[in-house]
Amino acid sequence: MHAAVLDAPGRPLRLTEIADPVPTPEQLLLSVSACGVCRTDLHLRDGELAAGHLPLVLGHQIVGRVLGGSGEAHGLADGARVGVPWLGWTCGHCRYCLSGRENLCLQARFTGCDVDGGYAELTVADARYCFPLPDGGDEDALADEHVAPLLCAGLIGYRALRMAGDATRLGLYGFGSAAHLIAQVAVHEGREVYAFTREGDRRGQAFARELGAVWAGTSTERPPEELDAALIFAPVGALVPLALRAVARGGSVVCAGIHMSDIPSFPYTDLWGERQLRSVANLTRADGEAFLALAPRVPLRTQVTTYPLAAAESALHDLRGGAFEGAAVLVP
Repeated sequence: MHAAVLDAPGRPLRLTEIADPVPTPEQLLLSVSACGVCRTDLHLRDGELAAGHLPLVLGHQIVGRVLGGSGEAHGLADGARVGVPWLGWTCGHCRYCLSGRENLCLQARFTGCDVDGGYAELTVADARYCFPLPDGGDEDALADEHVAPLLCAGLIGYRALRMAGDATRLGLYGFGSAAHLIAQVAVHEGREVYAFTREGDRRGQAFARELGAVWAGTSTERPPEELDAALIFAPVGALVPLALRAVARGGSVVCAGIHMSDIPSFPYTDLWGERQLRSVANLTRADGEAFLALAPRVPLRTQVTTYPLAAAESALHDLRGGAFEGAAVLVP
């Protein structure tokens, strides 16, 4: 099969032919229909996160169809459409797994990091961590390339949103793939969305307003109202003090990325007043089931830019430079 392979951190992805994967008794063999391009992929490519092995096939927002494996035992017949998220395997018996916190399992393995992912024509995935998806039909919202970003950008964003509790005024720092989805969920739930973008990103601010944001500006600006909560999707530690200063007493700031640059020191007064600072780590299957059930009720509309598999490196380059709104998706 063809795959875009990471040979070493900092090196461009290489399109090559590698052996077709062979599923274990617990896995499904999948034909990849679409794979979202995530900032975590960029962190792995640049060496900001350590790959579980090299060479590595990136990609953890996979939509595919079952070609074989253990699908029948999990109610997934050959030809079934499934989604594969970042969380690819857990032990099932540690104190985190047994308390509904499998996202914190110390032995967890992650798709496109510890196990090869979806920047390829074929992949394998643990059947327990494959979400059944309805057939796409003729609706764009259900098409493979539009569903793929839901499997990480949507799921992690949804978990971050739930951590914000019942916050009415919600700030979103970094208006990319995750924020453009969660903004729609927040508006659907009757919240006010305040969008923060990088300096000079007028196009991103206009995009946020199109999706229902009541205000959009740069990350260094103070919003016109104090926020009840802020979700930080950009991997920039310097945003943490800014967000703390933008939230009201009793408000929360949630860091939603797996990697972030160092957070600069800030005075205790920025945190005081029972403000909370917390992080999101991965996702649970329960998150996935809840979010994928919610998505058609909103209904969620993803804005995607598609790239062929051979252009995976270009997609990562464009993600780094903010060349598109919404999400990038590889279509093998």
